[in-house]
Amino acid sequence: MTAAAPAPAPADAASDAAPAEDGGLAVQRFRALGHPVRLGIVRRLARTPDTCACDFTEVFDVSQPTVSQHLKVLREAGLVTSARRGNQICYSLAPEAVADLRALLGGLLAEDGGPGVTTAPPPAG
Repeated sequence: MTAAAPAPAPADAASDAAPAEDGGLAVQRFRALGHPVRLGIVRRLARTPDTCACDFTEVFDVSQPTVSQHLKVLREAGLVTSARRGNQICYSLAPEAVADLRALLGGLLAEDGGPGVTTAPPPAG
């Protein structure tokens, strides 16, 4: 008995798919941000660039090897850059990666602004 052929994709599915080179990187970046510690690291770097890797162990109450693994995932996704300062490695956000994600998310709002999609004004303050 042979397996049935998969059903064809809906006609508009291809138009919703991002190009492989862009979509794969975007997915990798969103996955990297999907862990609470990694998202926290990115938020911290947005406020305090050039943060030493050792500083994250105190902030997030995790071990140094765990921090190193999270930073590796963020580096591989292109979300952070690193620079050696003596015997320490300091991290910053990669501005082009943040700009790419901002453009992707902004494009979702601009494409349709469909039902239930609202843009709120920035918080006062």
